[in-house]
Amino acid sequence: MVCTIKEQVFPASLIKDKFFILTGMDATTEQTLLSIIIATYNAGAELEACLASIAAQPVRNMEVWVIDGGSTDGTQHILQSLNMPKLRWISEPDEGIYDALNKGIRLARGKWLYFMGADDRLLPGFSELAIRLKEPSTVYYGNSEPFYGDQPPAMELLSGKFSPYRLAKHCMNHQAILYPAAAFQKYRYNLKYRVYADYALNIQLWGDGAFKKEFHPFTIVRYNMTGFSAASDDMAFKHDKLQLIRQHMGWGMYIRMRWKQLKKRWQGEPDFWDPGG
Repeated sequence: MVCTIKEQVFPASLIKDKFFILTGMDATTEQTLLSIIIATYNAGAELEACLASIAAQPVRNMEVWVIDGGSTDGTQHILQSLNMPKLRWISEPDEGIYDALNKGIRLARGKWLYFMGADDRLLPGFSELAIRLKEPSTVYYGNSEPFYGDQPPAMELLSGKFSPYRLAKHCMNHQAILYPAAAFQKYRYNLKYRVYADYALNIQLWGDGAFKKEFHPFTIVRYNMTGFSAASDDMAFKHDKLQLIRQHMGWGMYIRMRWKQLKKRWQGEPDFWDPGG
């Protein structure tokens, strides 16, 4: 059995060996630093390569949770066959990606949480960012590398530092962020939003002064741009976005964003986030 990531090839046996190095000390002697949570459904063809990219990271004391939605493609068999220390998984029906991530949050033991899909691949920059995890109330984030497969680019993947104003205008890539566990003592993914519950979460966090945000210019993940979010819409979020901004970022930011929305309408400019546009 072989897992391929770009030009590198990882035998399945290497996953186990590399993961032993990655996990380092047992959780009984040291608190888990980082929990990686992967939501899957019938993504068995991608899963081993995803796990191999995690195993290639020289980060100590890390656990991985695969939250499977009751796949019928052999995903459970793949997970059973790997026998990887610190890999834990459940498989049961769920209400979508964010329900799976919320389950992972409840199970995770790490001081920081990271979320990815089976079709995403961690890059060496992930470890560079992970070793900088220090402050338990800080959101750490980097950049993502877009992967379009054989499809032409349909949208741009934004990178760089996000101020509250930039975040109010644009969605940042979920897979670029390592969240402190403390954030989920206060917030969860809202299942009302099928595609942009992570954007709603980030609006809450970027408007919350209790959490510092720290950007490091490392490219930490290859993000698949052809996945669920690229092919789906979320009108519930679009209807609520401005009110989320008002509630969590204040009236000043709300008025600024509302004015930009109305101006685009008057000028006939397209606005992806305008439910009436």
